[in-house]
Amino acid sequence: MVTKLMRLIKIITKNINITAELNDSNIAKSIWDSLPIEGDAQRWGDEIYFEIPVKEKLDTQARRDMEVGEIAYWPPGKAFCIFFGPTPVSKGNQPRAASNVNPVGKIMGDATLFRSVKDGEKIRLEKATE
Repeated sequence: MVTKLMRLIKIITKNINITAELNDSNIAKSIWDSLPIEGDAQRWGDEIYFEIPVKEKLDTQARRDMEVGEIAYWPPGKAFCIFFGPTPVSKGNQPRAASNVNPVGKIMGDATLFRSVKDGEKIRLEKATE
C-alpha cells in the first residue's frame, strides 16, 4: 500500500501559529529541506512574502491566480508567499500574484488571520511535529 507523504509545516508570527501542508512538488521539497527558515514579512495587499534560502525556477504548475490560503514560491524574489485575500493586481476578491508563482501548498485553517501581520514582523517556517 502506498501512502502519501504529508509534509506539514508551522508558520509562526508574533500572534499566529498555523499549520500548512506542502504539496509533492520538487520546490516544496526544497523548502522542506531548508527548514527552519526565518524572515521579515513584507505585505503586498493581502499577501505576505519573504526571502528564503531556496533558489528554484518556475515549474509547469506556475500561475498567477491563487486561492485564499494557498502558499507559493516566487522565483524572482526567492520568496515564500502566503495568499489570504486580494492583492493590488487582483480582479475582484481572489488573490493574484505579481507574476507567476509555483504553488507549494495550502494553509490548514483560517488564512485571513495573516491580516494582523505587519511589514517587518518576524515570520518563521518550521517542520510541524505530530
